[in-house]
Amino acid sequence: MRGADPALVAGPMSEPLLVVDVQRGFINEFTRHIPARIKCLIDTGDYSPVLFTRFVNATTSPYQRLLNWHACATPPETELVDELAEFANEGAVFTKRGTTGMPADLGDRLGSERFSHVYVIGIDTDMCVLKTAMDVFDMRVEPIVLVDCCASTAGLQAHLAGLAILSRNVGPHQLRLTELHQGYLTAPSGDPTPDTHTRGQRP
Repeated sequence: MRGADPALVAGPMSEPLLVVDVQRGFINEFTRHIPARIKCLIDTGDYSPVLFTRFVNATTSPYQRLLNWHACATPPETELVDELAEFANEGAVFTKRGTTGMPADLGDRLGSERFSHVYVIGIDTDMCVLKTAMDVFDMRVEPIVLVDCCASTAGLQAHLAGLAILSRNVGPHQLRLTELHQGYLTAPSGDPTPDTHTRGQRP
């Protein structure tokens, strides 16, 4: 990821940022680096508003009914990670009850503000980030996915698969880099998973 084309590197500007499902239940060895990167990104002050989604695996969700997967149904797994909690102001967090894409109230918010584009980051690249970015695209809004601020609980192969599908569906020039990747495609080695997080993986 070193030597990225400058045209594809996200520049400093005041832009809407959508943080997808960076919550305790989805932090594991493959995603542990994401909370700190996103905090650094928000701390630049270049993005506004900053909006969040969180996934709650409701008892009626297809994950429970069809996949027999019952994790991420209650706190602490459904809580945003500690690094991002300070940014989760009232009205900035949108709950998805067992679905992968954009909740209706978030769609209403994005539609009412008439954004021309939205930066999308988070977990999992191959699942909820992908579906959310495509939902933004379907709203005729340009989704810009900051790939080094995304990861998959299933590992690098799943992350890259998600990026390949996103490239085909929303366009390769909508996949961009920040300056936070430090040359790593995955979590940097020697960066231990915080004990406060619950190790998680979606099915």
